[in-house]
Amino acid sequence: MKQAHHPATEDVALEEVLSALGDPVRLGLARLLADGRERGWGQLAAPVAKSTLSHHLRVLRDAGVTRTRQEGTRCFVVLRRADLDARFPGLLAAVLEAAEAHDAGAGVGLRGTGPA
Repeated sequence: MKQAHHPATEDVALEEVLSALGDPVRLGLARLLADGRERGWGQLAAPVAKSTLSHHLRVLRDAGVTRTRQEGTRCFVVLRRADLDARFPGLLAAVLEAAEAHDAGAGVGLRGTGPA
């Protein structure tokens, strides 16, 4: 099975991270993953088509915001908090805090549990 590309920590670009987190669905995914838990793609629910959700997950991965792992036919995603904090100290915390305060990305959640 094809392995996903993840940029090395030192190659993560600020403009790519900010662009990736500038979309409400992707920001909601980051908020959902902020607890540090790895989630299966099938667990994720968003107000977009499955193919669009897959696109959003790819954008986050390509920007260095998340790491994707494949296990057989299943895919799992986790927030690269330590890498982002090492590269841009305080950035992720500030973005997530502001997103929480403004309820940004609230339409994203886990299947069967409602929005995050």
